[in-house]
Amino acid sequence: MIAKGPRVRFAPAPTGSLHVGGARTALFNYLFARKLGGALILRSEDTDSARSSLESEKVIQDDLRWLGLAWDEGPDIGGPYAPYRQTDRRERYALAAARLMEIGRAYPCYCTPEELDAARKAAETQGLPPRYPGTCRDLTAEQRTEREREGRKPALRFPVPSRDIYVEDLIRGSVHFPANTIGDFVIVKSEGLPTYNLAAVVDDAEMEISHVIRGDEHLPNTPRQVLLYEALELPPPLFAHVSMILAPDHQKLSKRHGATAVAEYRAQGYLPEALINYLALLGWSPGDDREFFSLADLVDAFSLERVGKSPAVFDHAKLRWFNAHYVRRLPDVERIQLIADWAGQSPIVAALPTFNDREWRRLLDQALTEHIHELSDVPRDASALFAQDVEPEASMADALADPAARRLVEDLAAQAEAAKSDAAVWSAAVTREAILALGARHGLKGRALFRPIRAAVTGSEHGHELPLLLALLGPRLVARRIRQSLAREDRPRSA
Repeated sequence: MIAKGPRVRFAPAPTGSLHVGGARTALFNYLFARKLGGALILRSEDTDSARSSLESEKVIQDDLRWLGLAWDEGPDIGGPYAPYRQTDRRERYALAAARLMEIGRAYPCYCTPEELDAARKAAETQGLPPRYPGTCRDLTAEQRTEREREGRKPALRFPVPSRDIYVEDLIRGSVHFPANTIGDFVIVKSEGLPTYNLAAVVDDAEMEISHVIRGDEHLPNTPRQVLLYEALELPPPLFAHVSMILAPDHQKLSKRHGATAVAEYRAQGYLPEALINYLALLGWSPGDDREFFSLADLVDAFSLERVGKSPAVFDHAKLRWFNAHYVRRLPDVERIQLIADWAGQSPIVAALPTFNDREWRRLLDQALTEHIHELSDVPRDASALFAQDVEPEASMADALADPAARRLVEDLAAQAEAAKSDAAVWSAAVTREAILALGARHGLKGRALFRPIRAAVTGSEHGHELPLLLALLGPRLVARRIRQSLAREDRPRSA
């Protein structure tokens, strides 16, 4: 059944992965459709046969599903306006082109790439916009026949009338395209394939798309498409052009600025909820100071009226902050499993005898969750946490110099060696109360108690709470590190 509300579409070219800019466009279309009880159509614009692939199409679909953006019609699920892949719709474009030829709104163009390049350079020399000069618009039948005898295969061009064109944009307002700034444009290439503008118009009209919400890089295409709608006597959709996403240096977002593809963020351990929340706030404002939104919250709050005209700046640090928030707010069971899964990518951690122990995993979650922003940090941080050997910081060089401090850590090492693999015994030995009692036996408390233990076990002045850290490391590793630290202390110091 066709939805009664607006019909919008997300129509990526399957030539690679889903870029964050494309993901935001898909998100805005999704939110608009769901808010108004409409339908989201996924269309594959795969007319670039040299670069398009079914593999890329699937990658894009997988990324959209991971983000939680479901569509109502598309190449994978069908729908009342199938097919949804442009290579399967060529007959429709051919019929539209034939209709334009029939009514005199298209003509064959025999210009070679070299001739077009020379015309463009000549226009630039004169300070004119690089528009097609209309070379083939008024060729006679004899002239056309002569060019075909030369073996030239014509493209089809649309003759642009000499008048101003206005487009009413739902985000940008009235956009003016002055007369004579747009040259006659190609609608069918010389090899017979439709161009983007013709295919998009035919598809949007036949699929009854009511609103075209897309990136503003397509704004220059809009007057051409408006002319095609008029010539084919088709009702145009309403247009809404979303501003581009810029890098922090206000240049176009690219690989040199870091990850740009949804798949890269997924691989780095970002949660889909975090990425969706952040992308929604790039160019859209809820009208208040709220920052955290579920997808359902976004549907309720979204409106095109609150989408800004200015480019949005992609701030990786802010996205990391969002991701840390969403990781921490996961249900305990889910987060503990997630942290363990990522930590297990470290061979050091995966080999630990306690790796599958439920209580140990809970401690690991406690130790790591508050310190991570990307889940891909977990294997590295966990590997460092469980390294067999540690190097002391310079500030800790004197931490074991006091005899009482040395006796303290020797006592702790003895307890660790006695506990061996008995988790219950070790857990009881390293509670905060037990550590305080250990210090009392050696006349140490406060910094004088905790600093030597940290020096011997981690080599660092600061870190996790000692009861958590000692329980997590386990008696074998704690004993090993203390013995190494004491042996290091016993080595003669250079003068």
